[in-house]
Formats: sequence, structure tokens, C-alpha cells
Amino acid sequence: MASLRNNPISINLCSNFSPSTQQSKSPFTVSFSSTFPSLKIATHNRGRSSGGSAAGARMSATAASSYATAILDVAKGNNSLEATCADMEKLEKMFSEPGVLGFFSNPIIDLEKKRQVVDEIAESSALQPYMANFLNILIEAKRVDLVADIVREFEALYNRLTETELAVVSSVVKLESQHLAQIAKQVQKLTGAKNVRIKTSLEPSLVAGFTVRYGPSGSKLIDMSVKKQLEEIAAQLDVGDIQLAV
Repeated sequence: MASLRNNPISINLCSNFSPSTQQSKSPFTVSFSSTFPSLKIATHNRGRSSGGSAAGARMSATAASSYATAILDVAKGNNSLEATCADMEKLEKMFSEPGVLGFFSNPIIDLEKKRQVVDEIAESSALQPYMANFLNILIEAKRVDLVADIVREFEALYNRLTETELAVVSSVVKLESQHLAQIAKQVQKLTGAKNVRIKTSLEPSLVAGFTVRYGPSGSKLIDMSVKKQLEEIAAQLDVGDIQLAV
């Protein structure tokens, strides 16, 4: 553990990257459509229902992994790993809205209209050019439903490449940066990771306090929430669920 104290901790909050920083980079010369071999996988997967749900799930996972690997390769080639990580978080948040996914999945809406919306998203969110091309490829291949899976696969690849431990911090209110730094330092001590990347989410059901999930697939939990404390008190008193009057 002594070596951990000698290593400076790196706290990577992808959502905090400045759009101006991303735009200041020199123009990208990589054409995503010409460097994206997994387009063939996307085409084959449209017939996945005939192979059963389990086979379809495996094929979707393979396609998501292929897309994520291609994005990582382009990001490394353009020296833009951190900016791509930030873009991925933007897409994850954007496509978590049912209306967004529904719009791009709707076969009735004209493809050109979808492309126009992608252009608007890319401009307003300061996405890198190849990320906008990536979205258009998914839409044309009718695989926009894979966005969430692709983001997860990319994060796993990114974390392995950069020796980064992902910690998801859930709280009732937004935590200050110094509090997140303390949490990251504790996760580093527990895991021995070279870097710690923090993702935050708001969870009103915690009442107060916070939780931290880390480890493989978020398998480990630090629970510092009032909800947890109330559950422990209820268990000790054997009075069932405690309801707060608010």
C-alpha cells in the first residue's frame, strides 16, 4: 500500500471536459465509414430473431464490442481518448431518454431528417466529427439500439487501456469536487488502481448521503446513505420498513 501513496491520483470526470478544448484540436483526417469493419456485423444482426433470443443477445454483444473497439482505435489514432470518453458519456445520457431512442429507431421518420438531427446534436454537444459519423452509421444500419451497450464496452476497453477503476457515485444532491476527490482517493486505496474515474448520478431514494459502486460490473458497494442506516435500524428493532414523514 505504500506504493499507492507515492502515485499521484488521477480523477477523470469525463463529463467535465470543455467543448472548447475539443474544438481546438486539428481537423480529423480519419473517415469513420472507411475504418469501420463491423458494419458487416450490423447487417448480419438484423436477422438475429431467427436464431433465438440467446443467440441474438450474443450477436448484439459481439456487434457492440466491435463498434466499441473501432471507436477506440480511431480515438487512439487521433490522440483523443479523453475527448472520446467525454463524447461517450454525452451519448449515454442522451440516449437514456426514451424519446431520443424512439425517434432514431422510428422507421417512418425519413433518414435525411435523422441525419439533420445528428448534425444538430453534434454541434450543440460539441461532438467530434467521427462521433457524428458513428451515430449516422448506427442509424443507417438500424442498430441505434446498441448505443448503451457500445458505451459500456467502450468504457471497459478504455479503463483497461488506461489502468482506470470506474466508480459510480450516487447521491441525493450533486457532490462538490473536493468530496469526489476524497471518494476517488479511497477507491484507489481499496483497489490499487493507477487512475480512478468518477461517474455521478442523482438518486433521491437515498434520502441523504451517498453510495459508491466499483469493481467488476459494479460488484462492490460502499453505502453511506441514510436509507441504509434506516434499514439497519429497522432490522435491529424488527419493526419492518420505516417511513419518514416529509
